[in-house]
Amino acid sequence: MTATTVDQLMLPGQAAAPPGPVDLTAMYVVHHAFRRDLAAFQAAVMGTPVEDRATWRALTARWNKFLEILHKHHTGEDTALWPLLLAKADADGRATLEAMEGEHAEIDPLLSSCTAGFERLTTYADADARDALEVRVVALGEHLARHLAHEERDALVLVQRYLVQDDWDRLEKEHFKPAHGPRDLPFLAAWVLYQLPDEHLAQVRDSMAGRPMELVWRLFWRRPFERRERIAFRYA
Repeated sequence: MTATTVDQLMLPGQAAAPPGPVDLTAMYVVHHAFRRDLAAFQAAVMGTPVEDRATWRALTARWNKFLEILHKHHTGEDTALWPLLLAKADADGRATLEAMEGEHAEIDPLLSSCTAGFERLTTYADADARDALEVRVVALGEHLARHLAHEERDALVLVQRYLVQDDWDRLEKEHFKPAHGPRDLPFLAAWVLYQLPDEHLAQVRDSMAGRPMELVWRLFWRRPFERRERIAFRYA
């Protein structure tokens, strides 16, 4: 019997969408949001006046949201997805998966240094700290962009080769979804859908949330999220 091949999502900036039986829409929209956020943070750090304490506080709060989501995403991969694939992969596949873990480890110190820079600027109008943060955020963006592209081109090929949809659904149910509580849902839904190209919205809706969730997002969650984005990224 031939396995079903799912119509994979391909978003702007995405490096690849390997064909196969697993619907990886959730992975791709999260990657899209990470790329979008890093571009916005780079622009905001460059443009926000060092003396504007209120905006730096809003920007830092938004950074902490990004940091939390990225940390939980990488933790789910390191503790569940990569080990599952390592047990099935050949030597080349294992090398790719070990590289994934190594790239996560390289990204972590950059995240910590960026966090320290944001915290500094919530309290002090420190131009040197802003310049240092700009360098760190740009470096983080470059590292994360390379990692996401590597994952999309090579690691997700292994997902399609060795897993089926039931495996993926179980991973999401047991490892990825429990990382976020019900109170996180309004932010997460708005975060993944924000600035998503309209031509992809129907596919994302049908794969991830369904029409009721989209309706709730449009009526209740979208405007508060966008209002906070305008405050945090007002100089971006």
